[in-house]
Amino acid sequence: MDSRLQKRVQRYGWDRASEDYARYWQAQLEPVQTRLLEVADLQAGEKLLDVACGDGLVSFRASEAVGPSGMVSGDDISEEMIRRAEALRLERGVENLRFRRRDAEASVDAETYYDIALCALGLMYLPEPERALGAMFEALRPGGRAVAAVWGARRNCGWAEVFPIVDARVKSEVCPLFFRLGTGAALETDFKAAGFSDVSSERLSYDLSFKTAEQACGAALIGGPVALAYSRFDDETRDAARAEYLASIESYRHGESYEIPGEFVITRGSAAS
Repeated sequence: MDSRLQKRVQRYGWDRASEDYARYWQAQLEPVQTRLLEVADLQAGEKLLDVACGDGLVSFRASEAVGPSGMVSGDDISEEMIRRAEALRLERGVENLRFRRRDAEASVDAETYYDIALCALGLMYLPEPERALGAMFEALRPGGRAVAAVWGARRNCGWAEVFPIVDARVKSEVCPLFFRLGTGAALETDFKAAGFSDVSSERLSYDLSFKTAEQACGAALIGGPVALAYSRFDDETRDAARAEYLASIESYRHGESYEIPGEFVITRGSAAS
């Protein structure tokens, strides 16, 4: 897919998913986000860049970790995600946090260099994730660090059939390279190509728990990356896609609930001084 088209798909797709993302995914992603922050080892007073921040699930937690003497900047390509994050920031009265709409692959026009850059489950959606890592590297002060998490290998993510199910009903693939960075050492390789040193990775696996079929389908079809395509289906096509997706996760069903395997890769690198 043309990179400009892919970015438009992601921008407007996440605009569409923004209303439902947190209610379907906040609890599901908490373990990997917690581990990401542990690996980041945030310190009071640090300046942090949260790339592809969505509605700020990681940004708000990071702002607490760096404290009032620190600062967090959350960037995302989706205007609706940023609008929701900013509204929540104002509601909570958080002073050491700001949000802005920015393409993750664009250079960061920072007044000061950052101590750390994070990207929690955002790089998979980019047509050129290596450019985003390069921008993160350039935004860091000498000796700064970056930590990114991506979904793992396709075979280890039990919900993965949602992509071919939706792709079969649209003209172009929604996320053609989604699992590339979670395969083998691909993310480490891109970190090194961007200039990072002391690069290391770990894999994290756990089951995504959904109490009902409605929740499982909501996460896969309404609150995630295929939301825009799914929203444009007529009722018959939606019903067919939903039925096919439920069939694909049937082996993970336990009564009314589902325990769907998920795998993640977390990689850390240093911007050597």
